[in-house]
This record gives sequence, structure tokens and C-alpha cells, in this order.
Amino acid sequence: MKIVVIQGPNLNMLGVREQNIYGPMKLEQIHAQMKEVASQNGVEIEFFQSNLEGELVDKIQECYGDAQGIIINAAAYTHTSIAIRDALAAVNLPTIEVHISNIHRREEFRKENMIAPVCTSSVVGFGPFGYHLAMMGMLQIMNEIQAAQEAQASAQQAQ
Repeated sequence: MKIVVIQGPNLNMLGVREQNIYGPMKLEQIHAQMKEVASQNGVEIEFFQSNLEGELVDKIQECYGDAQGIIINAAAYTHTSIAIRDALAAVNLPTIEVHISNIHRREEFRKENMIAPVCTSSVVGFGPFGYHLAMMGMLQIMNEIQAAQEAQASAQQAQ
């Protein structure tokens, strides 16, 4: 099984930008922790970061047929990108969105969320730990899907 972690604009600046909001951890540190959890659970994980909306859309589309789940922090594009929303809807994979800060307690414009309606779940406001929570959630979702597929195959064999 494979999870693709997609990071949007300015997340490459974690650890530098607005530490009072996003904390001191760098993106590489977050990814190292996620990679460890994936390894412990026998799951392949791939990381992608871009500041460009079209590249994020392309990466989401590449997940179709290649991955079983997406963890995404679309960052500022969360509030503006119909293209990212439509790409997530098109690939129709289990998707968990992550936001380091609590976007619901911030500026008014951050309360508009274009992608949440097409995501399986959201993790908001837990800081970098939110990525760990998203990993745990995605592993659970993947296990449930696998169990349902096995039960369906077993029921078909019994007929």
C-alpha cells in the first residue's frame, strides 16, 4: 500500500516562517517522522511539495492507480483552489487534509475551505503532530478497506 503526502505553498519554509503559528519543526523533520511510521507499518510513502497550484493538481492526478491514500496540506490553496478540489474529487481516494494551525480561529478568509467537502477527514490545529494523527487515521482507513475487500472476496468464494 502507498500513501502520498502532498504539501502546498510555503510549507518548504516551515521552521523559518511564523514560528509562533507553525512552530520550529522543519518539513524534513515532519517527513522523517511520517516515514518511520510508514516503515513500521509496511506502507510505502512518497512526499511532494510545491508552491505551484498546477504541480499540486498534477501530483494528485498521478496518485490515481498508483496510491491508496493521500494526505494533503494544500496550505493557502485550501481557501482558493477549485482545481485542487476537483482533482481530489476526480481521483476519489481516501484523503486526509492537514492544517498545522487551527484555520477556524484565524483570519476570516481562512475559514473558507474548498477541499474539505471532498476529503475523508481533516486534522486541524495540532501543529506538526497533526501529520502523525493523519498517518494513524490513514492506516486505519486502509486497514478497513482491506478488511472489507477480503470479506467481499470470501463471501464470493462461499457462493
